[in-house]
Amino acid sequence: MVRRRSGTRGRGRAPLKKVGAKRMPARSSSARDEKRDQHLVRLNKFLADNGVASRRGSDELIESGKVLVDEQIVTELGTKIDPSTQVVDVNGVRLRSDPRERRYYLLHKPAGVVCTNEERETRPRAIDLITDPNKGRIFSVGRLDEESKGLIIMTSDGEFADRIAHPRFGVEKRYLVKVPGRITDEAVQKIRDGVHLAEGRTARARVLVQRRTANGSTLEVTIQEGKNREVRRVFARVGHKVLALTRTSIGPLTIRGLKEGRWRALSREEVEGLLSGTGPNGPENGAEEGLREGEEVGFGGARPRRGAGTRRSGGARRGGARTGTLGPGGARRTTRRGASASSGGPRGASRGASRSGSARRGSSRRRR
Repeated sequence: MVRRRSGTRGRGRAPLKKVGAKRMPARSSSARDEKRDQHLVRLNKFLADNGVASRRGSDELIESGKVLVDEQIVTELGTKIDPSTQVVDVNGVRLRSDPRERRYYLLHKPAGVVCTNEERETRPRAIDLITDPNKGRIFSVGRLDEESKGLIIMTSDGEFADRIAHPRFGVEKRYLVKVPGRITDEAVQKIRDGVHLAEGRTARARVLVQRRTANGSTLEVTIQEGKNREVRRVFARVGHKVLALTRTSIGPLTIRGLKEGRWRALSREEVEGLLSGTGPNGPENGAEEGLREGEEVGFGGARPRRGAGTRRSGGARRGGARTGTLGPGGARRTTRRGASASSGGPRGASRGASRSGSARRGSSRRRR
């Protein structure tokens, strides 16, 4: 009887061993899942690597229902796929599981050309101006509206596009803007400080007034943002309609030597320069070249130079020419001609002028 009970107990313990045995495959399955997850990529990254759009642009395509995974519409952001086993279609076009070599082009976009990849677009498209037979699927980094012209980068590299377009990486875009009438100092200052748009306040901008007459004004505007039609909307906010808008530089890349409607491939050094955050520099990119009507460059843009129709502060005295150099951040260091560098700038010049004035007054008393 005891043995039977012992045997019963033994049979009763058997399921415990089986339960333990069932747990082993669970751990093995988890390991397989973990190994499989290593091959998964985010859907928006896969689209970007295939030259469909930047990651943000790919998210918009996903949310709009234009992306199919295994012939099923996917609209959830953050979806991951296995490119080796799953197929992806965008607007009816099947993407490659092994993205081609990445391409980078610089285009001088003419007015009347649109920045879109829509196949049904009837207007001229910027991507069609790139005639390289090996370009594959490319898209524009940011956009220029149909009426605007100037530089735009075309690429098949979504990661690169995000770094160039996103303001946190600080890649500057410079524009030449023409508006009717004589723009006021107040309007220029508002643009420099930022104005309120529907999606929020714009970041500070650098503004250089190149020409200002009753018939029209020409300004150079440098920003790091890329809101939709931002420059046109900012000028409209301060009461000026933009007549002509040209993007003249993107980071260290300038429009010089590239005729309207023409393109060229970017070199490896140029791509690396953009990714490293190298910005425009030198006189040709916004130092003193093009200054008009006694205006100078400072952080955030152009402002009236002292002595050009404005009242001087107490540091400067009338008489005597002034010379200036651009210091850090575009701030102008001003000294009186003939003053030594050790005088400490305007203050030293002011003290020197005061001492000279005292000496003249003393000489006048002695003559009396």
